[in-house]
Amino acid sequence: MIYLDNSATTQPYKEVIDSFVKVSTDYFGNPSSLHGLGGQAERLLSRSREQVATLLHVSPKEIIFTSGGTEGNNMAIKGVAFQYQNRGKHIITTEIEHDSVHQPFKQLEEWGFDVTYLSVNEEGLISIEELKNSLREDTILVSVIHVNNETGVIQPIAEIGHVLDEYPKTIFHVDHVQGIGKVPLDFKKASIDLLTLSGHKFHGLKGTGVLYVREGIKLAPLLSGGEQESQLRSGTENVPGVVALAKALRMTLENADDKNERIKKLRKILVGQLSDQRHLTINSPSHGAPHILNVTFHGMKAEVFVHALEDKGIYVSTTSACSSKKKSPSKTLLAMGKKREDADQAIRISLSYQTTQEDAEKAATAILQAVEELKEVVKEKR
Repeated sequence: MIYLDNSATTQPYKEVIDSFVKVSTDYFGNPSSLHGLGGQAERLLSRSREQVATLLHVSPKEIIFTSGGTEGNNMAIKGVAFQYQNRGKHIITTEIEHDSVHQPFKQLEEWGFDVTYLSVNEEGLISIEELKNSLREDTILVSVIHVNNETGVIQPIAEIGHVLDEYPKTIFHVDHVQGIGKVPLDFKKASIDLLTLSGHKFHGLKGTGVLYVREGIKLAPLLSGGEQESQLRSGTENVPGVVALAKALRMTLENADDKNERIKKLRKILVGQLSDQRHLTINSPSHGAPHILNVTFHGMKAEVFVHALEDKGIYVSTTSACSSKKKSPSKTLLAMGKKREDADQAIRISLSYQTTQEDAEKAATAILQAVEELKEVVKEKR
């Protein structure tokens, strides 16, 4: 098996699973309980918060543990909207956000908020000038994905942050779910106020995540009923998951530059073998994130191609995992100006530190074989 769907989820490190089992077995107390077992759990929770904060170069007070990217994005977006709606109801985002950002904005529109969706060029990049022209006195939030989950395009987050320095009443949220560990981002230098991470995207466990909330930013909580997570997220904390997340983040960020150089080489292998084929088009920009490669296979339904590769032991995906079962073309590719047919025939190959050169070479060979086989099937049907 060659697993190339790492943007959907990554395989947890063995050490991460071992940590989860150990804490679940020996330190199962509720961290809010007053007895000794609860105290042990609380200390593990605090230590994990400090570890994550150190790794991200922020304060432990700025780390809120969540269940993942979807909750973190909803918490940031709706939390700002409800907290600051008396200041204004205008919000800015882009046309190529993950659905866990896109759908909350659609909900906010139904609730009377005014949302501006920034367009992107053929490479998937927003225009800083369009952003500047869209900002208003009543703009309370700008939310921009760092690394697009479908194509790997990297938005100029630091440049956006510098623009927003001139708008102190506008809060800046970044979906960093696909970027963490692959594309460096300095939260402070980019003037980021809110930022989302998801544990299972960096070899942690599903159901774990982080929302960075810059000190001084207030959010209206979505979950009420307790004092947990600075009163922003009520509910008993997932201590085993949090400990596992902290370990996964540490292991991912260790020698990250070297790991990413290796991933870049693997991506070059795939691009080199695929780019000369006239039956396909590479949609990802050459300067995008190292782990994501989006390819359109002309004349072949993406879903059919995914299953054809699965028969060869190669696992890839179509759009993002959260949207793949909708059977609708990628809104990201459509926003980039791709034809609907081409957007409907795209697959996403996503690498990880665990992908080997042999995996990349075998995958490229299998992809080219699948193209030839499916071409024959199409001919026969005609």
